[in-house]
Amino acid sequence: MISSEQIKPDMPVVCSQDGQFATVDHMEGPSTIKLTKDKTGQHHYIPVAWVTSTEAGKVKVDRPGDQAMEDWSTSPPEQWANDFSAGN
Repeated sequence: MISSEQIKPDMPVVCSQDGQFATVDHMEGPSTIKLTKDKTGQHHYIPVAWVTSTEAGKVKVDRPGDQAMEDWSTSPPEQWANDFSAGN
């Protein structure tokens, strides 16, 4: 299991296919990663539960980048467990 303490600001976020699709802004509580603003000026949020590793200074998630960008949230979620426990 990944500890939120391993996730630091400015770390690249890479998908299961090793392509970078975001950058960590900071941790938002113990279970949510706030990502830096995208090209449109919007922050996004992903759950720590998606993270499979933090090796080589990168946050690697369990899904392809396109899917991650469909699944991420534009507001801090109340609870990720119900929405994403099955990897939706």
